[in-house]
Amino acid sequence: MTSTPQADSLTFHTASKRHLLVECADLSATMALHHSLEAADLRGVTELIPAARTVLISFDPARTNAEILAEAVRGLGHSESASDTAREVMIDVHYDGDDLAEVADLLSVSPTEVVNRHQAATWQVAFAGFAPGFGYLAGDDELFNVPRRSSPRTRVPVGSVALAGEFTGVYPRSSPGGWQLIGRTDAKLWDLEREPPALFVPGTIVKFAEAARDTVEVAGSSVGSGAPGSQGSSDAEAAAESAAATSDFTAASHSLEVLRPGLQLLVQDLGRPGFASMGVSAAGAADRTALTTANRLVGNAESSAGLESFGGAVLLRSTGDGVAAVTGATGTITVTAADGTVLTPRLGEAFAVSDGDELELGPAERGVRRYLAVRGGIAVETALDSSSADTLAGLGPAAVDKGTTVGVHDPRTAPHLVDPDPTQPRNLPQAGETVTLSVTLGPREDWFTEGGIETLLSQEWTVTHESDRVGLRLNGEVPLERARTGELPSEGAVTGALQVPPNGQPVLFGPDHPLTGGYPIIASVDDVDLAAQLPPGVKLRFTTSAEPSPNAHPTEASSTAAGPRTYENEG
Repeated sequence: MTSTPQADSLTFHTASKRHLLVECADLSATMALHHSLEAADLRGVTELIPAARTVLISFDPARTNAEILAEAVRGLGHSESASDTAREVMIDVHYDGDDLAEVADLLSVSPTEVVNRHQAATWQVAFAGFAPGFGYLAGDDELFNVPRRSSPRTRVPVGSVALAGEFTGVYPRSSPGGWQLIGRTDAKLWDLEREPPALFVPGTIVKFAEAARDTVEVAGSSVGSGAPGSQGSSDAEAAAESAAATSDFTAASHSLEVLRPGLQLLVQDLGRPGFASMGVSAAGAADRTALTTANRLVGNAESSAGLESFGGAVLLRSTGDGVAAVTGATGTITVTAADGTVLTPRLGEAFAVSDGDELELGPAERGVRRYLAVRGGIAVETALDSSSADTLAGLGPAAVDKGTTVGVHDPRTAPHLVDPDPTQPRNLPQAGETVTLSVTLGPREDWFTEGGIETLLSQEWTVTHESDRVGLRLNGEVPLERARTGELPSEGAVTGALQVPPNGQPVLFGPDHPLTGGYPIIASVDDVDLAAQLPPGVKLRFTTSAEPSPNAHPTEASSTAAGPRTYENEG
């Protein structure tokens, strides 16, 4: 089902200073390139995100650069086809989907023929995205090219088997969606107790079969409003399990009782990179600099879990003694002892907390996110080796609510000594101020007119209140003008990307952004930690420098005419 990627048909686009987007001629060539990249294991490559026509390559700029990677990709030989070695799975389907008749009309065949050909086709997972465990399956029957619904459903039941474009897919959990529903399955697409958790990973061969007629459904459920079998309550069960995991995380000698969580209080570490093939983004702390600094101050490993507060106004009570530090947004820090003694530690310094102390983080004043690290690290159950809460995917611990007791690992497990030297607060913005952010143009700046790019770089943008860890919605007086209309085939996106929907108002992607998307990305912000500290009401200006084309060979790069992109060899 795959073919050899031809070097002369590849186009290279800058996606950020750490990401290279490789565009192929078609889906088959993209699948072949992804498989070849996996087999090649190129130096410095840290993650691959395949999509419909592209592969997004994440790399470590201390070990390689985009020019070297582009040349290596051009020189890749043909590796064994993914379909030659892939595992195979069989999915039993009840073909009674709400859109089956409409799909048959769209394809000018009978519903019976849709079902028969869906089962006769061989499907292969081309890429993952949308939600953990959701695979985009490409088939070998040209019949299947089905438009999405003109009006997406607000809720698609878990286990729904659906068609969209040239793909078929199975919804791993209940969610909104615009795919055409042709059936449902009891198969569990996502299970953290399984290795790998995703049933569908790129390269997997999938066959569909008619489910046995004697399958018993949960009383009161239906195709249109519930999931088959025991999966109908999986979302509620998952939420309950997550809440249980968040409450009373551990019976450690030191813990924190949440008396007031503020607007949002999350457990965060440095995320879960390496699982993009299963549709899972890295997520993690929005301001990684702040978290790693806090951990260093208390002697933890930089990757230890801490608490991320949005907006402040947090009140915690300590059970047991410990050492803590707060970094990130400025604001008051108050420790009130059981006897009424009040201490006011400084931002960016380690301080002691004793049994019964109440620790209050006042409202954020400059910046918007504050990080609390406690010696030993926050103790929570992990998902895919990370304690990070991914608010979009629903992975990791739930938001920390009032009354929750958060455990802390034994402080003796911390690998370093407490750092006695306070760090200097960063110059973070507050509402009404103007911040200038440098950006790297690409990968799809060619989807915009010269005037549109000029508007991006010359106009002032405002961070709106419709902003969270998924993304910051920006508003400008003049929307960005496109040179092309429509949507792209889904392709990988990075934290800091400026994705532009049809209204021309950019969205600045945060750590919980979708892994793939179909709106063009005009540029990416270079300092994502600063972007994480932008409160609503901040004014933004973007700036960039002239940079060489990514399609030049390394020997040609120095003489390439200046353009909107750059690569820097930092190692």
